[in-house]
Amino acid sequence: MYEIFSQYPIAFWISALASVILIGISKAGFGAGVGVIATPLMALTIPTAEAAALLLPILIISDFMAIRQYRARFDRHNLMVMIPGAVAGIAIGWFFFGYFRGNERILKIGIGLLALAFVSFQLGHARLVGVIKERKPNVGEGLFWGTLSGFTSTLAHVGSPPALVYLLPQNLPRDIYVGTTIYFFTITNLVKLIPYAQLNLLHVGNMTVVLILLPVSFLGVKLGFLLNQRCSDKWFNRLIYGLLFLTGVQLLFGIDIVSILK
Repeated sequence: MYEIFSQYPIAFWISALASVILIGISKAGFGAGVGVIATPLMALTIPTAEAAALLLPILIISDFMAIRQYRARFDRHNLMVMIPGAVAGIAIGWFFFGYFRGNERILKIGIGLLALAFVSFQLGHARLVGVIKERKPNVGEGLFWGTLSGFTSTLAHVGSPPALVYLLPQNLPRDIYVGTTIYFFTITNLVKLIPYAQLNLLHVGNMTVVLILLPVSFLGVKLGFLLNQRCSDKWFNRLIYGLLFLTGVQLLFGIDIVSILK
């Protein structure tokens, strides 16, 4: 067990601990999707595919913890529309990962673009909620956004923006909306186990790392509940989105921003 610590650089362990804590905080409902920074942040220190693989089991366990709070509160119709699209998107992501796995630069550019796209989405999200008109999107839209969500989720666990674009116009009750997204991503993450396993991204070595990081995720959840009770997530979100923007730029252009600022 102790040998595993020497197999990764210190920078990896720092980024991994921060990423897993943020996933836990996000699953506790504090911060608007701040867990999305996890894969880009870890991809700064290890190969992109390995970063995504390490986080998948942690996300699945966190999903099952969240499902307990929303057992029967979800929209069945939306799930029936979005999940087939998500499966198609996962298949496309499977091909993308397999085809470009030997080209780490392409993968990091892809993750960087997704990170910057998420920041852009979040910046416009508040305005979007204020002006968007309530309507019922058609099945074709659900399949499209479900496919895009499955694809981006497979690459970097960044599937929430496409899903929100489809769900937000419906003005669902908050508990139904949250429950639907939780069930959608739980199923999506479980399906993602198939391509990750086939690409040999899940193995004994990184599962040992997962076991080490898992308790940290639980601490993140507890911290998230505590933060929910005591403070606003406004400035916390801004800090994380700023960090995500810098991380995305670094991945996209292959530069070390910290070194430039020295």
